Amino acid sequence: MRLIAPALLALCLATPAGAADLIGFWDKPQHGGNSFNRLPPDEAYFAALAGYGATWVRLSYDKWEPAKRDYLIGDADKYEGIPPADLKTLRETLDRADKAGLKVVIAPLSLPGMRWAQNNGNKFDGRLWRDKAWWGQAAAFWRDLARELKDHPAVAAYNIVNEPAPEKKNGLAEHADRKAMLAWYEGKAGSASDLRAFYETVIAAIREVDPETPVMADAGWYAAADAFSYWPAALSDQKVLYSFHMYEPYAATSAPNMKRDKPYAYPGKVPFGEGEEAWDKSRVETYLAAPVQWAKDKGVPLNRLVAGEFGCMRLWSGCKAYLEDVLTALDGNELHWAFYSFREDAWDGMDYELGARKVGWKYWQQMEANERDTTPRKATPEFAPISTRLQKAD
Repeated sequence: MRLIAPALLALCLATPAGAADLIGFWDKPQHGGNSFNRLPPDEAYFAALAGYGATWVRLSYDKWEPAKRDYLIGDADKYEGIPPADLKTLRETLDRADKAGLKVVIAPLSLPGMRWAQNNGNKFDGRLWRDKAWWGQAAAFWRDLARELKDHPAVAAYNIVNEPAPEKKNGLAEHADRKAMLAWYEGKAGSASDLRAFYETVIAAIREVDPETPVMADAGWYAAADAFSYWPAALSDQKVLYSFHMYEPYAATSAPNMKRDKPYAYPGKVPFGEGEEAWDKSRVETYLAAPVQWAKDKGVPLNRLVAGEFGCMRLWSGCKAYLEDVLTALDGNELHWAFYSFREDAWDGMDYELGARKVGWKYWQQMEANERDTTPRKATPEFAPISTRLQKAD
């Protein structure tokens, strides 16, 4: 039997079992789904996602019934600690995911000074990006949450905040060219609009209590794939996953397109940025090359890039082809991904297991009554681009 040096033995005893392996989970491509449900998912939910071959779930809790004004943060207007009842429900939900064999990425939609628009009268809340006083509260929240969750076996990463947009109403157009992005950041560096500096602040607070759990950092402008382009360097922490979302061209993939007399098609010409572009497999590939090139330029391994969300309206005629093209581009670079969304109980638009049919009245009745959704799901042709890849990965 080989003797263990005292210093090494002390380190082993001080490190929770499995903690050192957390970043290792992300060394090879991991595929999963998003959970943005109004009710905490039950065992059957997680078992069904795992049954397709998913290895992780990106879990948001902001639709759940909060003990106070805002779930887990108590009040986005003044953080004073995590409500115990909210934390208890989250822990129980994590236990169920762990039982199903899924890893979980915790993904808040709100932070102190940044309340999610759908919980804020559909109004954008950009206080966090205007006043650094909110940074302290956000860091305190994450320090508290990391302290509570650092040893939970299901937790694979902390996604600091979903779809930050410090650029919005702040002098930078969405999908601006790289030159404009760099000029904007040069003027905002060090200010409350500096997303990189914000992440550094929050990560430092997390590391005070949890040195091991990876963090996930979304790009700016609602996690746009081209929004890492102005970052002059990667973050200093070595256990960071860089996440982007893919719904572009949004004018075609999103719900408003379905209300047009003649919806934008895919492939086809679609409004994008300040003009109109032809979108097809090649354009999707080119657009998704932006974060890959940024990572290569900054020395970030590609196994630290994550497509944290992607999707399209399941009733849209171009959806299946679009999903296929997006996934082909992601898999071509062996990136991690999580589709949006799995069995959402408050909106059926991107629930691909429902196929190309409208949901029945019971779906909406159960939603209004805040009852658990019992609408039958199954593998469908619309879900095939995703489900077949999950099975292959499994």
